[in-house]
This record gives sequence, C-alpha cells and structure tokens, in this order.
Amino acid sequence: MTFALGQRWISDTESDLGLGTVVALDARTVTLMFAASEENRVYARNDAPVTRVTFNVGDVVESQQGWSLTVEQVEEDQGVLTYLGERDDSGEQAALREIMLSNQIRFNKPQDKLFAGQIDRMDNFVLRYRALTNQFEQHKSPMRGLCGMRAGLIPHQLYIAHEVGRRHAPRVLLADEVGLGKTIEAGMIIHQQVLAGRAERILIVVPETLQHQWLVEMMRRFNLHFSIFDEERCVEAFAEADNPFDTQQYVLCSLDFLRKSRKRFEQALEGDWDLLVVDEAHHLEWSQDNPSREYQVVEGLADKTLGVLLLTATPEQLGRESHFARLRLLDSDRFYDYDAFVQEEEQYAPVADSVTALFSGLTLENEAKNQITELLSEQDVEPLFRIIESDSDEEAKAAARQELIDNLMDRHGTGRVLFRNTRAAIKGFPQRNVHLMPMDIPQQYSTSMRVSGLIGGKIAPEARALKNLYPEEIFQEFEGDDASWWQFDSRVNWLIEKVKEKRSEKILVIASRANTALQLEQALREREGIRATVFHEGMSILERDKAAAYFAQEEGGAQVLLCSEIGSEGRNFQFANQLVMFDLPFNPDLLEQRIGRLDRIGQKRDIDIHVPYLKGTAQAILARWFDEGLNAFRETCPTGRAVYDKYSDALIEMLSSGDIEQLDSVIDESAKLNKELKSQLEQGRDRLLEMHSNGGEKAQKIVETIEATDGDTNLVTFALSLFDTIGLNQDDKGENALVVTPSEHMMVPSYPGLPYEGATITFDRETALSREDMNFISWEHPMIQGGIDLLMSEGVGTSAVSLLKNKALPVGTILLELVYVVDAQAPKRSGISRFLPQTPIRLMMDARGNDLSSQVEFDSFNRQLSPVNRHLASKLVNSVQNDVHKLIEAGDAQIAQRVDDVREQAQKEMQASLNGELERLQALKAVNPNIRDEEIEAIDDQIKELTGYISKAQVQLDSLRLIVVSHN
Repeated sequence: MTFALGQRWISDTESDLGLGTVVALDARTVTLMFAASEENRVYARNDAPVTRVTFNVGDVVESQQGWSLTVEQVEEDQGVLTYLGERDDSGEQAALREIMLSNQIRFNKPQDKLFAGQIDRMDNFVLRYRALTNQFEQHKSPMRGLCGMRAGLIPHQLYIAHEVGRRHAPRVLLADEVGLGKTIEAGMIIHQQVLAGRAERILIVVPETLQHQWLVEMMRRFNLHFSIFDEERCVEAFAEADNPFDTQQYVLCSLDFLRKSRKRFEQALEGDWDLLVVDEAHHLEWSQDNPSREYQVVEGLADKTLGVLLLTATPEQLGRESHFARLRLLDSDRFYDYDAFVQEEEQYAPVADSVTALFSGLTLENEAKNQITELLSEQDVEPLFRIIESDSDEEAKAAARQELIDNLMDRHGTGRVLFRNTRAAIKGFPQRNVHLMPMDIPQQYSTSMRVSGLIGGKIAPEARALKNLYPEEIFQEFEGDDASWWQFDSRVNWLIEKVKEKRSEKILVIASRANTALQLEQALREREGIRATVFHEGMSILERDKAAAYFAQEEGGAQVLLCSEIGSEGRNFQFANQLVMFDLPFNPDLLEQRIGRLDRIGQKRDIDIHVPYLKGTAQAILARWFDEGLNAFRETCPTGRAVYDKYSDALIEMLSSGDIEQLDSVIDESAKLNKELKSQLEQGRDRLLEMHSNGGEKAQKIVETIEATDGDTNLVTFALSLFDTIGLNQDDKGENALVVTPSEHMMVPSYPGLPYEGATITFDRETALSREDMNFISWEHPMIQGGIDLLMSEGVGTSAVSLLKNKALPVGTILLELVYVVDAQAPKRSGISRFLPQTPIRLMMDARGNDLSSQVEFDSFNRQLSPVNRHLASKLVNSVQNDVHKLIEAGDAQIAQRVDDVREQAQKEMQASLNGELERLQALKAVNPNIRDEEIEAIDDQIKELTGYISKAQVQLDSLRLIVVSHN
C-alpha cells in the first residue's frame, strides 16, 4: 500500500467511521483521522485494513462545504488526487482536492457482494437484520444502562440512577445509609454515562481498604474494567506515557496514594477526567480556616472534572459544617457561605410537613397552604388546592396532590445534588437474631497468654490490645506451626456442632485473619469431613470467584464459606442467612460491614448472628461493648464510629491489660452517647429529602419496566444464533446456565468480552445474583454489544438468496428485500443515539418496483423461506442481475421520503425532550439555586448540535436478500 499525507481512505472493519485522512506516516505505521466521528486510528503500513477512496469521471462528489461536483477529470500530484468538474449548485468549473472531500461519504455496497458471488447464508442475513432492529430498540430505550447490571431491582436505587445518570455531567452526593446500595447506584450512573458517551475517562478515589471491593463490583455488576493505580503501576506506565494516568480510561486509586505524593496528585489533576467518584466522603474533614489535605486533594480534582459523585453513608457524621463542605465540592458557587446554608436548610422543615400531609391525603391547614404558596407562586397552586378540596373524583385529587408534591420536591434546596435514603424510610430489611455465646477458655490459651504477657517486652497498648483478641495466634507463636490450636479451641468444637445441626443451611464464617480461616477449613475437613471453602486476600480474583461459586452451588457445593476480614468487603451472600463471627473486629464499621454481607436490602429471610467468645478475654470485653454499649449486633449502627472515637483509649487500655474495672461505666456512657447521637440523627432526618430520594411511584414504574424486559426470549434466541455464527462452543449446564468457549473455527481470533478459557453465562437475573461466577447476559453485556459490532464490521449477512415455495405465484417471480440504515455521523457524547441511533428501514420490492413491506411482516415471511446453496444462488443472481439493479434503483427512489420521515421524527423527539428539560430547568433556576448555569448551557448547545447532526443524517443500503419463487 502506498500512502501519502492528505489521501482519503476508509476502514474495512469500521465503515461507520466515515472518510479518513492520512495525517501522519513513519516507517512502520500510518495514522488516519476520521473527522466525522472524531476518532483517530493507527495502523501498521503493510497490512492496514483500509481501502483507498478514488472517484472516476461521471461520479458526483461532495465537498466539506456542502457543494457537489460532477467529475470530468482526475489529476494526481505526489499520490494526492484533485477532481476537476462542474459544480452542481452554480454550474461553475471547480477543482476539489481530495483532502476537502466531505467526511461523511460512505462505501460498502451489499449489491457489489451479491453480484461478485459473495453470498452469505440466509440465517446470517436474518441475524444481521435482528441485530440492527434490536440495537435500535436498545438505544431508544429510556432504561438504557439500567437493565444489564447484575443487581436486584431495588426501586430507590433505580430511581436515583435514572434521575442522575441521564444528566449532563452530574454532580451529586449519594448519602444512603449502610446497606442501601450506594456503590450500586454509583455503578449504574457510571454505566449510563459510559453508554451515552458522556463519560469516557473516569477516576474513582476510595479508601485503600475498599479498592478491591470497587474493582470487583464494577467488573462483576457492570462489566466495567477499572485498573488500580499505585506507585508501582505508575512507574510501569511511565514507559507508555509521561503521565501514567493517560494510559487507562478507567482508573481506581486510593485517596492516601494521592495525598502522599504531590507528583501523582498533580498528574491525576492533568488527567482530563469526565467523571470523578469519591467513596467514604465523610472522611474529608473541612473547616473554613483549616481544610484537611484529603479535602484539598478532592477539591482540586472536583474543580477540574465536570461530573462528580460523592458517596457517604453518614452525611453529617463530622458535623453540619463538614456536610456543607462536601456540598461545596459539588458547587462552590451555590454553597459559598456556611451560615446562609444553615439558614436556608431551616426553611425546609415546614415544607416537609406539608408534603407529609399531602402524601397521607390529609386536609391541609391554612398555615401549610400559606407556606406552599410562598414557595410556589399563587397562580400555580390555587387551582390545585381547589381540586384537592373539591368533590372531584379520587383520581383527579391524587393527580393534583402529586403535582404539588413534585413541584415542592423540585424546589427543595438540596434535592438535585443530594440523595439520601434511610432504613427507617425504606422497608424490606430482615430481622437480626443475635446469639452471644460465652465459652470457657482452654488451659493452653491461658498459659500461653500469661507467658506472652511476662516475656512480651514493651509493645504499644494498641498493638497489645489487638494481639489479645486472637489467643490462637499467641498459642501458635509459642508452639510453632505444627501445633493445631483447633483441636482444643471450644469455639471450634461449637462451630462443628452448629454446622452439623444446620446441615441444610449455608453458613458464612468471618475471622479477622486469613490464617485463621485456612486452619478452620482444615479443622472442619479433618475432624468431620465438612465441605468448606476459604476466601481471603491472598487469593486472585478468579480463585475468589471459584470459592464464592462453590459456596453458592446448591447441590454438591460447600456448606461453609470461611472468610478473612476482606470477605466482609464487596461480596454479597444473600442466599445465606447464618453468620458466625469467629472473632471480633476492633472497629464498629468493620462489624457493620460483616453483618452487611447478609443483612442487605433484598435479603428474603431473617438472619442469625452467632458470636462465640472466650470468657475472661479481650473478646469478652469487646463483645459486651458492641452489644450493650452500641447495640451493634441487633441494629445498624451509623453512630458507632463516633462513640468508638470517644471511648477507644479506655477500651484499648482494658483490652491490653485485661483490667475490666471501668467496663460497666464505659458501657453505660457509650450507650448514653449512642442514644443521644441516634436521636440527633433522627431529628436531623430530612423527610422531604427522603421522599424525593426514594422516588415513590416513579421508582416503582422503573422497576416494572425493567422487569418486563427480563427473561426476554428474543435475547436468548438472538444470543445463541450470534454465538453459533461467530463459531463459539455452547454447552448447556442446566440450572439456567450455559458454558461458552472459543472454538478453532471462529470467524475472528478472539471474541469480545469472552475470556480465553471461556465463561459460564446465564440470562436469568436471580441465577446471576446467587452465582457470582456466572456472566449475566443482557442486551448491554459486552458479549452481546461486541458480538453485534463484530457482525456489522465483518459484513456478516449483507447479501443472501432464498427460495419462496408458493404455488400461488409464477415460478421465477422475484422479490428483493432491502435493508437500509439511516445514520447520523456524530460524536457519541452528543447524545445522538438517544434520538437517532442507527435506524434500519426495510423495503420489500416486488417485480414491478412496489414496496410490500407494510403487508409482509419480517418474521412470518422469513418462516416461509428456505436457504439456497451458494453455487445455485450465484446462478440465480446472474440470471436476474438487470432486474435486481432496477429494483435497487426503485428502492433508492422510495427510501428518500422514509429518511425524511425518520429525520423529522428524530428532530421532533429531540426538541420535545430537550426543550422540555430546558424549560423545566430554566423555570426551576428562578426558585432553586441548585440548577447550574453549565447544565442549562449544555442542553442549549446540545439542541443546536443535534439539530445539525440529525439534518445531515444519511442513508445507505446495508443488506439485501433476493427471493425467488419455486414450486418444488
């Protein structure tokens, strides 16, 4: 291939990129810029999958300025062409250099393939048409980005994700209580932003201990592959780029990592992110005079990133000032003054009372009506009050109430930037049954602990306190690795009996240390032959998956899963309801995390929490404090950390020395403080915010819409045909599961989204939720999306021939099925796919050039057809080639009107949707300062951009099928 700067080429594999220009050359590579789709590609010079674009005398070519030229002469200078001829608009003679050709020109004619004998199988033509129609429906779906995640359909989560995920550069604080699924909400928002093209570069910043959890959640639930960045990764990446953060699109790193290294922080600042996600945002301490370094790091990133999601379970944990500071990160223009913020917040309490009254259908007091009128203008609310108080039918009253509520919610101060759901407001949590079991301490432990105390030397009280919580480790230190503490530990004896007693139940056992978990597995196996599996931080993600899958398996699976502390992060085992805490963590947050593996929204049964502990040890002190001081076993404990911070010194002293003289008073004081803090939290509950955050009926409708698409048999049949066509092996495993593996006869060397060793897949949401080793296949899964892209780029099914056995028609009668695609070439981030995704239009031409597609439905007609072998197909095509040409011309003549209709419909939908949103935001801006100017400007710009893109949408013939009537 001979390349020169300025030449025009098209991609053979990505024809939708439009016309490319050679912009750079070196000895080995050539770089093409595809201006229409704002993409660049670098190819190896000697085997670039591209075709040179040249026109001949008589062809009509279009310039970038929009005028056309009929070619009369072609000149070449140093490999670059110039077309000479007459302009169609003015009739003047003109020269058009190829670099100035329109970027939108397309090539890839299915009729050329048909006449050249490159005829595809009939079922591939059908598959291609179904791929086009299904892809069109998916892009148009208002639920796009919400259907394909591996998660239960929880109304409040879906509502928040739907509300925020469709915004331009959302900046919000997700503040649901523990166990309500903030990570899932964030993942759904990210997923929607990615699919819509709004977020291509994403940075997630989390505490170090949560990195792995986020990595797994994003990959398992949303098929989003993030890369963890630490110092080692940055050093490695230096070979690829000066800024290591430029080497990956989706980056995950710890806040500590950015805080400790100014260089890495500055590189992250230059990363040009579209979306920043910060978990555990309540750790960002701030005061007007002294913001913490962590706060400054996040503030720097938030200033330079358009979209920001902050996550915290306890929005006001560090006080109201810190809560204000987090909102200030989202919009410093809006939240500029702390005192003004406090004053404004106080005005919303009466509004919440009015909304509560409206919700419960009570008659509104005059005072409440006056408050509502102050917030909403009189002409807006008076007619609604009249309907509510009249004798109108209940439906009309309910509608008026709902309109009032919606208007109040819209005007609520932080309603657009803050979402908070509480367990108190959301039902559906299990009961916790707690079983605290004091046990005698074995003599072996007493002796080794006493000796350890005598010869232990000087260690810090905190280290000593921690050590005392794990007597088995102290014993092991003295006796060496050969000693088996599990032969005599009373907790192990109890655990074995409990497992035998609960034979039909799955039991999750959590211990602080990986070593403890491994030795417990040995104890269960060697002493009683109990099937158990282990899950700890030393295992790879694949090994953990296998362990989790073995535990989840109903028949022949492990009865017990033994986790180290990391087992209480990131994985949900909601199919189990038996939790054993073999020891206790030092920190109340970790205790809540452990229980949260089973006590989550969606858990169908009450859960049993078993806490065996050794009397007279540090374990006993901690068990009593957690239980009596915090009530942390029986209820969620959002206040636990604050109480712990106050009494940790006294607790450490008791745990390290064993002196429990102060224990009763510390427990009493802790219980008292806990009660006070909980009561403050309860009083501070913003009920209006909770009502706004849970979505009410809207949330329920979203769930119902997605439920209706679950179990789509169309998806199953399409996916199986797709896998067959590409050449994947499929092995039915029963229990809604299929194993898909690559074969030697695949169309391409590797299949998108499919690991080299294959994958187990399911189309059933419930199965996917209980089996984390399975891929949940939906229309949004990379294996389906990638498979469709593969079909399109490889040109599968673009031309076919079929026989129609119909004695009512003369033998040899021909029909021509034409599938056109209307496509507006525009950057993905413009949002074009919402209004004008690639749109298939099917025509069914009879021999006289009439379109019968409205009378001949695709599926029922397809069932009457039979395939033809390629040799006979070529013969048939040759015999009717002239007729086919004429029918294609007739089809091209008819398609123009249909394309105008598609464009018009897309413009209408776009104007209605975006103008409606724009008007709503402009009206709200007058009363709710949370509406950002950038948001309004972005929608305004989007309307102008899309109007241009839609008006230039083009049509091309994508595929065709010749149908010949036969009688035998």
